[in-house]
Amino acid sequence: MNFERLLVKKNILTENKEKINSVTLSSFEADFELKFTHNSTAIEGNTLTLMETKAVLEDGISVGGKSLREIYEVINHKKAYSFVKKRIAENKSLDEKTIKDIHQILTENIIVGGIYRNEEVRISGAGFTPPSGNDMLYQIKDFCNSIDRRDRNAVELAAWTHAEFVRIHPFIDGNGRTARLIMNYQLMSQGFLPISVNKEKRVEYYNALEEYAVNGNLSTFADFVAELEEEQLDTYLRLL
Repeated sequence: MNFERLLVKKNILTENKEKINSVTLSSFEADFELKFTHNSTAIEGNTLTLMETKAVLEDGISVGGKSLREIYEVINHKKAYSFVKKRIAENKSLDEKTIKDIHQILTENIIVGGIYRNEEVRISGAGFTPPSGNDMLYQIKDFCNSIDRRDRNAVELAAWTHAEFVRIHPFIDGNGRTARLIMNYQLMSQGFLPISVNKEKRVEYYNALEEYAVNGNLSTFADFVAELEEEQLDTYLRLL
């Protein structure tokens, strides 16, 4: 990962963003929000297509043949992302309460959110087992006390936030969606652009997370995040 190159691109965009036509900028941001919601829920098994997600979120149209859970997943994800953007606009840093609030929004009308699990869980196909009982509680508390650490650059910190949160798996459901939102929270807090993991890249994504959870190697996932961030930056820089 060439963080210095990303930093240069981020700074150029920050300094010149006002030169981008506001209508164009708004349309790009709306397009990202739709695709982020679609991809993040699809990775977890939601079967709504991109156009069906658009119909639900933008047109308020109910999609036949889909479960209420799937409908709520995309509606809640949009609400949670709006909550994240609002918090960042208010210069609020990521903390334990915010993470619980994000999860609660994500799982509204599905399960009771914002409450840590007291059951053991297994991640299908994973080569690691999330901690349980007091181990899980100690680890999530330690995680929340470490999310403002400054011994990593902004992209590495965002990648670690996601990877470590998923490894701990503190909630009974919705950990992946929460992790992708708090990863973007970290990126956006440092002036970087939010990223979306395309559902077609889920195998590469899962493998990179597995490498961290099993071997403690963050570099593969940090490189994955950095690549998506650079793609986002380049997309916006072309508008200049």
